Amino acid sequence: MPATAALLPMALLLVVIGGLGGVLAGLLGVGGGIVLVPAFFYAFSSLGYGGPHLMQICVATSLATIIVTSARSVLAHNRKGAVDWVILRGYGPGIVVGSVLGSFAVAQLHTSTLQLIFGALALVVAAYLGLGRAEWRLGAAMPTGTLRMVLSPIVGFLSVLMGIGGGSFGVPMMTLFATPIHRAVATAAGFGMLIAVPSVATFLFTPAIAAPPYTVGLVNVPAFLLVIAMTLITTPWGVKLAHAMDPKPLRRVFAAFLAVVALNMLRKALGL
Repeated sequence: MPATAALLPMALLLVVIGGLGGVLAGLLGVGGGIVLVPAFFYAFSSLGYGGPHLMQICVATSLATIIVTSARSVLAHNRKGAVDWVILRGYGPGIVVGSVLGSFAVAQLHTSTLQLIFGALALVVAAYLGLGRAEWRLGAAMPTGTLRMVLSPIVGFLSVLMGIGGGSFGVPMMTLFATPIHRAVATAAGFGMLIAVPSVATFLFTPAIAAPPYTVGLVNVPAFLLVIAMTLITTPWGVKLAHAMDPKPLRRVFAAFLAVVALNMLRKALGL
């Protein structure tokens, strides 16, 4: 069993990560995974846990936290009537299929490959956060038929590869097809559940080598518990800050920060 002296630095880092992730989620409306995955990676690396499955553990643990945060979020949004159940039911099956395929892909990929994927996709998210415009449109309504069958698994698949919920890809997709932003955010919380539950169920039974202490399959239990506890405390703080100030300039600052994180992840993956 790991000594207390070895666990204490990990616990302190995870408390800080969870607290900051909650504030950012409440302040900017971004999914926690886009912050948690690189934070977990740098925290565990700095503590000496650098096994071949480290990135997989970060992705799986991030998705485990999303089960709780998405459930809480979708219930709260549904009480206000903001969830678009027509979109959720139509896109849900494809998202689940993409999520399952993504979980099998994650289990087979090397950490460096996952770093490359995360870095590249995080740059796309950063560009949209920093440069996107509310008036951009690809269509007047959410696609159905063949296009829905293509888009929904892609959202699930890419989200699992990055360890994120439904917000980073789902919200832009819905707003680009003329879904009002508040309905897009609420519905994306439902996407998060459909992405996280099947993938985490797979990850719990996927073995890891040289994992941090108390890791079950690919999910680190202390990270999951501490981050959930802190985000429940600090997310409302971020929401209050968002109502007290203009979040648009902060979104651009966060986009720049995310771009730096993504580029650093790419640098490490390429061994530069």
